[in-house]
Amino acid sequence: MARPKSFDMEQALDAAIDVFRERGFEGTSADMLVHAMKIGRQSLYDTFGDKWQLYMSAVRRYAESETRAHLDALKSKPRAIDGITAMVDRVVAEAGQACLGVNAICEFGRTRSDLTGIHDAADRAIRTAILERVFEAQAKGEISPDLEPEQVAGFLSASFAGIRISARNGANGQQLHALGKLALRALR
Repeated sequence: MARPKSFDMEQALDAAIDVFRERGFEGTSADMLVHAMKIGRQSLYDTFGDKWQLYMSAVRRYAESETRAHLDALKSKPRAIDGITAMVDRVVAEAGQACLGVNAICEFGRTRSDLTGIHDAADRAIRTAILERVFEAQAKGEISPDLEPEQVAGFLSASFAGIRISARNGANGQQLHALGKLALRALR
């Protein structure tokens, strides 16, 4: 008879996310994971499968959480430009914590279709929401009408990655804030 699981799967997965955020897939060992997740090696494999399956679960959970946070920030203000600003400010404020999404793209690019599917779904949801706010902001004269909304969404996405990579490379809060301001200024 199998023993019932004596750990919280969501807490364990969140702990794995933290390790993968800092170390990447290749830099993370099973020992690091079981230590951080506070579970036995067999529980890790019985519950999550192999290291790749655990990584995929971590990326999926992280992408869902980040997508929700981006959408919440975008919708947090009545004026579209203020929602976009809130999203940029959120990225700047949290840039000191490694981003599992950016790190996964840097580590694997588009070489793994299962991973690419997760990234693409999150990207579509975020870009769709950004586009809505860009159209609103352009209609009210808050963003230049000369800018192509699809390009604005792509620019913001690239800016977010750049801000997060800059933080990972040691940029301080003032430098990150300046990058966020420049991204917003480019929309005017």
